[in-house]
Amino acid sequence: MFKRILVGICISIVSMSSAFAAAPQIEAEAAVVMAVAGRQVLFAKQADAIMYPASTTKITTLITALEKGDLGSTVVVSSQAAACDGSSLELRGGDRLTLQEALYGMMLVSGNDAAEAVAENVAGSIPEFVKMMNERAEKIGAFRTNFSNPHGLPDPFNHYTTAYDLALITAYGMQNPTFSRIVSTRDYDVHFLNRSSTHVRNTNKLLATFTGANGVKTGYTEAAGDCLVAAANRKGVELIAVVLNSDERWDDAARLLNYGFQQLGL
Repeated sequence: MFKRILVGICISIVSMSSAFAAAPQIEAEAAVVMAVAGRQVLFAKQADAIMYPASTTKITTLITALEKGDLGSTVVVSSQAAACDGSSLELRGGDRLTLQEALYGMMLVSGNDAAEAVAENVAGSIPEFVKMMNERAEKIGAFRTNFSNPHGLPDPFNHYTTAYDLALITAYGMQNPTFSRIVSTRDYDVHFLNRSSTHVRNTNKLLATFTGANGVKTGYTEAAGDCLVAAANRKGVELIAVVLNSDERWDDAARLLNYGFQQLGL
């Protein structure tokens, strides 16, 4: 009996130690860790500060495309989309591929050209698609977010979000199996209807380095700095870590995810 009591006390002490572990020291200007189930915030740093999202914008682009578009529909790439600045899937005007293939290219290599092509296919125009994005963000509860494009290129007055809002949006997206499958894919062959396929590799390094990592999206512009929205699953519990403007985004995200799981006793 005495041994059982002693073991119970030791377990309680260990549990309490985990619960009161020191918060991680991170470089990010703004960050948050959120549990997908229940949207519980486990860590926050400047979580409501207005920030530039860079290509983490594409998380909302993916959600909107999945909900408003047809994955089997054919995307015909316009010359405008093909000429979009920044990170690229190297699309050419007149290229044809399904919406599903365009979404893989958009999320894995962060193709800005693919994001514009997706927007034009789903809504008929980029402004109309952006309107859908903002409507979806508001319905999710991301009230301090506004998008002016589908890819995240800088617009200092009209394109912004917060770490908390990005976590909310991502937690919502991760409940969609197709969203989860795309953002957790490390390598993929994007198939075209008019030319040979192209191989793409996910820019999210945590998928290969952090046990249980299953998403989500990197981002970078000079104005936004290095950004990352990361997800991981441990024993069926899924966490989202958002890191905005950090010179150590990979380490920051890993520390935050480990801290979040530790707070939950995992």
